[in-house]
Amino acid sequence: MSSELVNIKKIKNAYNRISKYVHKTPVFTSSAADKMTGRKCFFKAENLQKTGSFKVRGALNAILALKEKNPNVSGVVTHSSGNHGQAVAWATSVAGFPCSVVVPEYAPEVKKTAIRGYGAELAECGSLPTDRNVVCDKISTEKGYVIIPPYDHEDVIAGQGTVALELLDQVPDLDAILVSVSGGGLSSGIAIAAKAIKPNIKIFLVEPEGKHMEKCLREGKRLWSDPPKYLDTIADGIRLEQPGQLTFPILTQLVEKEVFSLNNDEMIEGMKFAFQRMKLVIEAAAGAAVAAILSDKMKKMDPSLKHVAVILCGGNIDIDHLPWY
Repeated sequence: MSSELVNIKKIKNAYNRISKYVHKTPVFTSSAADKMTGRKCFFKAENLQKTGSFKVRGALNAILALKEKNPNVSGVVTHSSGNHGQAVAWATSVAGFPCSVVVPEYAPEVKKTAIRGYGAELAECGSLPTDRNVVCDKISTEKGYVIIPPYDHEDVIAGQGTVALELLDQVPDLDAILVSVSGGGLSSGIAIAAKAIKPNIKIFLVEPEGKHMEKCLREGKRLWSDPPKYLDTIADGIRLEQPGQLTFPILTQLVEKEVFSLNNDEMIEGMKFAFQRMKLVIEAAAGAAVAAILSDKMKKMDPSLKHVAVILCGGNIDIDHLPWY
């Protein structure tokens, strides 16, 4: 599946397409994290990326690729809990397209304000995953806009995979990567790129409690609710219960079957660690990945995994409503 849809060549092409517009984000280390885990820890700071998350990589690649194929496209529309919406809004300003973004009613105001700030038209929808698609399809039909999905799109996946290209250039001797999973665009792109560059590297998924990725990966089946639901978690960026139709087969093939599941309190502790010890502002989805590497589960893993990276996927958090207050 991965070689049919997205491969390392497509990811390298994506990097060539987007690299002059996006940041090559730094990798941070932490002696405190090393001491707590007994491993060498590396933190890829996509919270410092354009628009505040990795999402801009996939959005920009998809939109620039679209422009190459159809320079006269009338505009694009997408749906997003916030970060992808911001990324598409920014990317369309680069490409010169008009843009509409459909956001659920629970999306943080800070993310909605940012989407408007990048020049996009905002349309709110209900809280169910299916509500997004209904409004998105309506706008696409009425305005003739092309839909850019947040994860189930080969150009989006290829763009997200550029995170791993950079990371393995910065830290070539990695043994494992921890990455939070929502729809699976980032995790599948990273898995394709990392495994192509270093076949023995291990990719571990990080999820909010209630997602049940481990069971689904082990059985190779989509065992989630139909229609999908949103999980009760502070991590709005990874609330979606299930990954996509394109991304799940890639994950089943390439990532480890052992998954880190974190609750809200653990995510908060991960966020606080980044804030206090590393001076990095991260959102709860990234806090989950930090909590995973600091967890007892990680301590019990194969000691040969000496160099482990964490993807700090985003930093778009409402500082007036931090989850520990």
